[in-house]
Amino acid sequence: MASKPESLTPQPSRLEHDLAELARIRNPESGGWTRTVFSEPYRASREWIRSRMVDAGLEVHTDGAGNVIGVRPGRRPGAASLITGSHTDTVESGGRFDGAVGVLGALELVRQLTEHDVVLERDLLVVDFLGEESNDFGLSCLGSRALAGELTSADLDRRDHEGRRLGDRYAAFGLDPAGVPGAGWTSSRPLHGYVELHVEQGPLLEERGAPIGVVTAIAGIERLLARFDGRPDHAGTMPMGDRRDALVAAAEAVLAVRREGCGAPVHGVATTSRLVSEPGSPNVVPGAVRMHAEIRSVDTAWLSAATRRLADEIRATAAGYGVDVDVEWSTDNVPVPASAEVHEVVSAAADALGIAWEPVPSGATHDAVHMARLCPMGMIFVPSRGGRSHCPDEWSELEHIVTGVQVLGATVLDMDRREMSAGTTS
Repeated sequence: MASKPESLTPQPSRLEHDLAELARIRNPESGGWTRTVFSEPYRASREWIRSRMVDAGLEVHTDGAGNVIGVRPGRRPGAASLITGSHTDTVESGGRFDGAVGVLGALELVRQLTEHDVVLERDLLVVDFLGEESNDFGLSCLGSRALAGELTSADLDRRDHEGRRLGDRYAAFGLDPAGVPGAGWTSSRPLHGYVELHVEQGPLLEERGAPIGVVTAIAGIERLLARFDGRPDHAGTMPMGDRRDALVAAAEAVLAVRREGCGAPVHGVATTSRLVSEPGSPNVVPGAVRMHAEIRSVDTAWLSAATRRLADEIRATAAGYGVDVDVEWSTDNVPVPASAEVHEVVSAAADALGIAWEPVPSGATHDAVHMARLCPMGMIFVPSRGGRSHCPDEWSELEHIVTGVQVLGATVLDMDRREMSAGTTS
């Protein structure tokens, strides 16, 4: 007889060991934990994950999009599959928990199912998605984006700041770029539901004293590239009133981005991440500047209005300094609500286990955004100390991770036996 959800209690020492072992695999020349997509440390981490999947009894393969997938067969081979997982790549000088908790937590769930002789009705897929983090090609969630049929041949022609093609990076990593756009699961593999365990990467759960967050929606992201064209002049001889200083115009734009974020409703943020000034000499008035920024929110209407307001303000302010500006927006992903059904299952699972939870939005994007195009999607968050993430100080307590895996297990068991709505959430 199958065990009750409450009996699927993760082993803290095993989880702690896996987290520590994965954390050993990083770029020693970078600070923090660095396993950027297509790097050698990332290749090594994926081989390690593959071996752990095999040890857990999963049938493992790497698909055409580069995702490492472990399958635990269910009792009904033709039934739509359940899927969980996350990613093991990191940002430069990142932390040791982002993404890793979801992959290793899913593996611990598989071990618990096996140790308690639980056979699910459906296949359970555990996925380490390729390249979830932002990269130099301006495209996050490479693996899940491909599964959802959203990665195109044109995307493979994107180039990084060194002029390298994304398609060429796939090839150097041992993946056939020609097969990536066709690796989607839109019709080839029916999915019953997707649930992802992740660290919150924000302060809400810690502030509210809740060990579990049930995600309500994932923020949309609009990215800005602004090119300011002024006029280079001698910094010692050109009078202040006669200058067309591109960097001053860009500095005003940085402040405009911050003001927009500070005035956002509900959950909205805005960040300028990079300014590149030319010619960069200390005795030359900057003649050209490239500015990279982004705005995020779960509110579609605010995002749309904010892009218009910022573009108008940046152009008008730059004109006052005699600087021309080209403003270009690109959408990384639109706001995506979690499935109401999965939200209900997760929250009910936490309630049944006597675990307090809070409804929370996600300001970070996740592979769940793209999986929502294939099946009902939900996410489980565990607290991040101080809300810190994408930095070496990122930390989540082991007891909270164990609790997250426990809720993940109860959620999977419930989703396995209940009917879910067909279709997508976006």
